[in-house]
Amino acid sequence: MPDPTLTAARRDALRRRVRDAGLSALLVTALVNVRYLTGFTGSQARVLVTADGDADVFVTDGRYREQAEAEVPGMERIVNPTPGWLRERLGGRESLGVESQHLPWDDVRDLQRRLGDVTVTPAPEHVEALRQAKDDAELDALRRACRIGDRAFAALVGWVRPGMTEREVAVRLERTMVDLGAAGSSFDTIVASGPNSAIPHHRPAQRRLWSGDLLKVDFGALVDGYHSDMTRTVAIGEPDARLRRVHDVVREAQAAGLAAAVCGAAAAEVDRACRAIIDAAGHREDFTHGTGHGVGLQIHERPLLSPRSVATLADRMAVTVEPGVYLPGVGGVRIEDTVIVGPAGAAGPESLTRSPRGLLVV
Repeated sequence: MPDPTLTAARRDALRRRVRDAGLSALLVTALVNVRYLTGFTGSQARVLVTADGDADVFVTDGRYREQAEAEVPGMERIVNPTPGWLRERLGGRESLGVESQHLPWDDVRDLQRRLGDVTVTPAPEHVEALRQAKDDAELDALRRACRIGDRAFAALVGWVRPGMTEREVAVRLERTMVDLGAAGSSFDTIVASGPNSAIPHHRPAQRRLWSGDLLKVDFGALVDGYHSDMTRTVAIGEPDARLRRVHDVVREAQAAGLAAAVCGAAAAEVDRACRAIIDAAGHREDFTHGTGHGVGLQIHERPLLSPRSVATLADRMAVTVEPGVYLPGVGGVRIEDTVIVGPAGAAGPESLTRSPRGLLVV
């Protein structure tokens, strides 16, 4: 649970954005953003952040009275609010921003009706913009999540064997992460073997592992609400020479992407650095997704690393770099790490996932 002074600092940073946007207040309704601003982990809450700071309030229902007292000690709380609480709280303020990327249109219209002459304005992505650069508490949680991922992968290399099903591997890997201290998995674990490894987001099935297969494993650990994300592709016995060459290409492409992921770099340039290596190897059509994404309280968040991205990397951003090559009916390779962009002038990012990237034959 974040320190109240830390969540207060996050709200102050948001307050500056509210003022810069010319708003009187912002109503935060996305639970992931509520958690970022307050530390609250329940399933129903809203936060009002005002430009002047005089009327900030956390709102939830009676189910969470005690939880809110424990998790949100640093700000005023309203439990079981009256229907008119927001109008009363705004107290004559002229405009209210809403998280229009999260709040349904019918709810926006209902807000405008109930607030009368208060102008309700779309104000998307303000908290998401703040969440891109991680503070020390977030970096600590990410590092711990990634360490668990590395330890779980090391364990997998020791026990995976021909004859196991993809589903067996996924369940055992997820159990290993929990045993190592994770709250759970960051997302539904991807375990793809043989021809299935050519499917970028294959769901583990009852296919059994055979000698000569590539085994692609994409997984992560959840720690204090923060996600790790890592992909490794290993071989079950000696693979076909063609697949070994594909692994070499992807490894080289990822190294180029990691080297490009520095403070001030365009996110699209990181994508191009990976794609140039893969294109040159004759696999332009076989790299079918973007190079990476931000990671934190959500497994996919800003910034995106793709050909169309307009983002610029900055100090303390947590992103993945994950190029891949997929040959339908044959097999595929993806190598992914979660990294932290360093300050201006840093030689490269800090890789939080540190498992071997070369092709392991198990």
